[in-house]
Amino acid sequence: MKLLALEIEKPGITPGEFQPHLQDEVLHVWNFYQNDIIREIYFRADQHTAVLVLECSGVDEARQVLDSLPLVQKGLIRFEIMPLMPYTGFSRLFADKL
Repeated sequence: MKLLALEIEKPGITPGEFQPHLQDEVLHVWNFYQNDIIREIYFRADQHTAVLVLECSGVDEARQVLDSLPLVQKGLIRFEIMPLMPYTGFSRLFADKL
């Protein structure tokens, strides 16, 4: 299952509080990327938070993956997880043609 995860920073955290954990964070993300769990990763253009596309069996597995990240374990960030499904709207274009 494909899932979208949006990073949410804990309010009031300073950039300096992130710094000691960033190397470990990127190592964890790289390992998940290499194992086809994190399929895509971006930063939002309007704020410096991550947007991840994951491939997991479901929301519970995605939550376990994301909860293992150092920044989550340190309580600096959390993720909103959204399960995705294929878009089926194109079928409306052809409904009257069948």
